[in-house]
Amino acid sequence: MQISTQKRSFKLPDYLLACLQLMRPANIVTAWADILAGYTVSGVVLAHSNLAWLLLATTGLYGGGVVFNDVCDAQLDKIERPERPIPSDRISRSTATFLGSLLLGIGVLAAAQVSRLSLILALSIAVLALIYDRFSKHHFLLGPLNMGLCRGCNLLLGVSAVPLLVSQRWYLALIPIIYIAAVTAISRGEVTGGKSKTGVIALFLLGIVLMSFIFLSWTPNYTFLAALPFWILLAIRVFPAWYKATVNPQPDIIRHAVKIGVISLILLDATLGAGFTDVLLGLVILSLLPLSLALARLFSVT
Repeated sequence: MQISTQKRSFKLPDYLLACLQLMRPANIVTAWADILAGYTVSGVVLAHSNLAWLLLATTGLYGGGVVFNDVCDAQLDKIERPERPIPSDRISRSTATFLGSLLLGIGVLAAAQVSRLSLILALSIAVLALIYDRFSKHHFLLGPLNMGLCRGCNLLLGVSAVPLLVSQRWYLALIPIIYIAAVTAISRGEVTGGKSKTGVIALFLLGIVLMSFIFLSWTPNYTFLAALPFWILLAIRVFPAWYKATVNPQPDIIRHAVKIGVISLILLDATLGAGFTDVLLGLVILSLLPLSLALARLFSVT
């Protein structure tokens, strides 16, 4: 009798795989990092139950937002990205619309379990995401600003575990707003190629972000020395990729730069969280990086 040595490989059902591809799991992990960074700023212990609600909220809000991105781009993707779930007919546009609506609803309801301000911020993120997907995405200035506002509000969603602190630390949202505006700007050429001047703008904005952490050391409760290791990692990971995309703005190089920029949000959040607490909590946020990188090998980031 011969015994078969062929291994059975686990494979997700194609329908479920299409849903996950629409949600971009690697990106959702970076949204978790926003919440953790905001949560450390609030000073609430990580074991508090509100953290679970806020992580669920950002999962729904980010997942729903990117699903609607593909819903709105379905016709364009037939030409530029026919392999995506909707144009490849692995999932219908109406089903994707239902999935996006369900995720946004879960995000808003989860945030409502934390505080009224958390609910307001979640609603704001949902509306801003839909505005970006439907109207402002392709606008040179409004698109990057719109997407940056989504991330800034997501950081404040983490801070809203202590609602009073949002009015005191609102300026922290400017850091992810500027950073994501830079990522969105450089992503303009990921399909057909970009322009060097767009890369120059992105590098300039990155410089502002890096300098902002130094300026934070002049504010109460932020210790730049604790954040310095993460700050260095952020700089050496993002700058070379963006510089290469600026010098040679070809689609594949730009896509790589965008991927690096999105996932490095975890480094940005670790830099923020470590400065307001200590190196240990910065490492907790940084621990999300391997998970995001692993998911990025399985699912599209851009």
